[in-house]
Amino acid sequence: MHLDMDAFYAAVEQSDNPELGGKPVIVGGAMRGVVCAASYEARRYGVHSAMPVFQARKLCPQGIFLPVRMNRYKEVSRVVMEILRGISPLVEQVSIDEAFADISGTERLHGPCYALVHRVKAAIRETTSLTCSVGIAPNKFLAKIASDFKKPDGLTILGEEQVKEFLKLLPVGKIPGVGKKSGEELRKLGVIFASDILKFPAQLWENKFGKWGVALYAKAQGIDNSAVEPYSDPKSISAEHTFDKDTDNIAELEKMLMLQAEEVGREIRKLGFKARTVNLKIKLSDFKTITRSRTLPEPFAATDVLFNAGLKLLADLKLTRKVRLIGTGVSNLSSGPCQMTIGSSSEKSDRQERLDRALDQIHSRFRDNMVVRGRMIDEV
Repeated sequence: MHLDMDAFYAAVEQSDNPELGGKPVIVGGAMRGVVCAASYEARRYGVHSAMPVFQARKLCPQGIFLPVRMNRYKEVSRVVMEILRGISPLVEQVSIDEAFADISGTERLHGPCYALVHRVKAAIRETTSLTCSVGIAPNKFLAKIASDFKKPDGLTILGEEQVKEFLKLLPVGKIPGVGKKSGEELRKLGVIFASDILKFPAQLWENKFGKWGVALYAKAQGIDNSAVEPYSDPKSISAEHTFDKDTDNIAELEKMLMLQAEEVGREIRKLGFKARTVNLKIKLSDFKTITRSRTLPEPFAATDVLFNAGLKLLADLKLTRKVRLIGTGVSNLSSGPCQMTIGSSSEKSDRQERLDRALDQIHSRFRDNMVVRGRMIDEV
């Protein structure tokens, strides 16, 4: 089973404020940001997620633009995921608003799959007032495609015997992993539907696209052996911000780096990780994106270590244009005890981390601005 909430952020806003029902709601109100979610009423005007907000305002000037309330969306998401975990121990949450559940072998407990899905959808509607779309299929990739077929509030069940016919006229762009660029490459070969992939030998796809080509050939046959994994460690954690106006003010960039270092640092400590690699992302006024990274000699979870590494990456860029967006992140994550090198600075880092954890506790209890760092006092 693949479950996908319908227009999630926008639907939460409409549910929390009934006056927004039936109106074009667009989440992501910053003029220079991007649309995070659009209600189905807004989508009729051509508005979609990842679209620049200024473009969405042109398409839908009567739209109701709202800021992101991530804490609220996470709260509702937890309710939905608990409902799913009530029907199967194997639930893989892949984002805040979608998840896979392995329901094989549950028929004696829950009855036919269509009856189970209707109970799940009813439970979600009753507890959150939201709708979701569900796909059921023999494997994960087919279930994900099926869940998108009858949105919103849809249900598509694909039996084993229906797979071949289903793939025959499935547009190749519907296959997860086929994006705009790869889709163009496939069209050059005359591949329009998933079944067209099978007109060429498997070796051609491997030669042309490597491992991705092998996986693509398998999916064209309806094959996907990936299991539902209840939990997997995150590969990276990051935060980014689009400025209201392009800036070359170094002090402003450094303050935003500090805010992002605190946010990312708080998250890795909460999850019990340490990081080795610091990543910096800069989008210039001409929309050119620059990314830089630095791997540190020792794992860290202290905000200052992250911030100082980010400062060094920023200083090394020697920017010649104003900055539109800045982002900070960490990768190369690990958990558990770490081996320290001779002459390491672990003692100082440990002191910083203990201080950070004390600040984390204050933040979790009182939220923002109860305690702030000196360099951020002007912002408060």
